Amino acid sequence: MKLTKVMTGVVVAAALSFASCKPKDADIKEKVDAAIKANPMMSGAVADVKDGVVTITGEMKDSACKALCNDAFKDIKGIDHVVNNATVTPPPPPPVPASVTSTLDDAAMQKVKDGLKDFTGVTVTFEGDKAVLAGEVTAKQRMTIMQMLASAKVKSDVTKLVDKK
Repeated sequence: MKLTKVMTGVVVAAALSFASCKPKDADIKEKVDAAIKANPMMSGAVADVKDGVVTITGEMKDSACKALCNDAFKDIKGIDHVVNNATVTPPPPPPVPASVTSTLDDAAMQKVKDGLKDFTGVTVTFEGDKAVLAGEVTAKQRMTIMQMLASAKVKSDVTKLVDKK
């Protein structure tokens, strides 16, 4: 009977000593937080530790930073695994080009459009006080277009008109 009590005491003492060897969550969190502070790429990361599982949240600047969090804590004793719930900041939208407004009146723009309707492959955009033409034309078509633009009293940019061969 005494032997059973002694053996039970030894088993309980051994279990407690092995349990106390495992790092506490607070100690793990302290080391994880130190690793986050040491690396500026992980500045958006926030760590939480529970039962040896490190959960990362926060906002990262790109996916490389997020991946870095998975590897940064592998040398810390007591971490069972890392759950990375961090989000990646979406890239900024491309700049919106400034809208080009025309100072030409609607009648002049319509006159140019009507004059170009028979020329397939020729496009026109209106930028400021100019009609910008693009496309492929013959020498005769170019002459007709230039006359039409002059009669409409519209400044033009025909540098994008290419001569047909």
